[in-house]
Amino acid sequence: MEICIIGTGANGSCIGADLTIAGYDVTLIDQWPDHVKVMQEHGLEIQLPYKNIHTVVNAYNLCDICTFSKKFDLIFLVVKGYDTRWTATLIEPYLKDDGIMIGLQNCMTAEIIKEIVGKKRNLGAVVELSSEIFEPGKIKRNTPPEGTWFGIGSLDKETDDRIPEILEILRNSGKVAKNDNIQSAKWMKLIVNAMTMGPRSILGLKAIEAMEYDGMRNIAIKIGEEALKVGQKLGYKPEPIFGLTNKDIEGSNRLLELLLDKIIKDVGPHARDAVLQDHLKGRLSEVDLINGLIFEEGKKFGLDCSYNKRIVDMTKDIKNRKIKPSPSNVYDLVY
Repeated sequence: MEICIIGTGANGSCIGADLTIAGYDVTLIDQWPDHVKVMQEHGLEIQLPYKNIHTVVNAYNLCDICTFSKKFDLIFLVVKGYDTRWTATLIEPYLKDDGIMIGLQNCMTAEIIKEIVGKKRNLGAVVELSSEIFEPGKIKRNTPPEGTWFGIGSLDKETDDRIPEILEILRNSGKVAKNDNIQSAKWMKLIVNAMTMGPRSILGLKAIEAMEYDGMRNIAIKIGEEALKVGQKLGYKPEPIFGLTNKDIEGSNRLLELLLDKIIKDVGPHARDAVLQDHLKGRLSEVDLINGLIFEEGKKFGLDCSYNKRIVDMTKDIKNRKIKPSPSNVYDLVY
């Protein structure tokens, strides 16, 4: 099977290394020239909590795509949510007629991909994988394979039969599960990201550090409550993710706290999430597509999503350099 991973930053590199080591024919594509050069010359170095892995990989720059003569059976998009449409459009001609494209991403991107490649060539996914990249070719992976989780599901029943083969492939990089309602599962992950990534990154802190500040846990729950209400209006239902079961979800009267505690435990105390990494690099984050989406969808139903709007506004101030990520932001964030 010919596999392509387009977007080999932190998470894409981890998955690419795992599948390469497992013996699959994997092509890695990225738009960071220095990173591609290091991968081509020295391979990938993945720092796990308990060991380092080094593997030679087959890496290409984004501009090399036009030289490809082959097509792929499976394409994983591991780019930022706001890069989904153009990236999927760019690589679609290199997906076989019976191939599958999957976004291993944050944000509600599955419908965008389905629109571009067609309902018979798309599956949806939810991912729990924490990793960091600040130096070309070198990745710090906070969740090793036994702490990583992939949920795969179909947006159309016609592709149900493709799920087992994808789960078998991704089992080399983490735990896997079939999600019967993948869009609801993706909204559940969006809720988790809304409660954690934006808020704690405004403080410039890692997960456990941020939650130790007075009011932070409470505002995370308020953000999640807004997101749950919006999701209900959109027709999404609570769906087990991160290895939780239906029994865990249905038997809990504190669903948001359950999700919050699970992600903090799984990712660990030393992880810097994607939004904080973006702030440190001066890059655009996905907050507009997470907290911003919740706020915008809430407006359509007349719902008050002011806590999510606060995250959007303060994140925008960081991007525009009006404020810096700092614990000193806690008062404006919480009160």
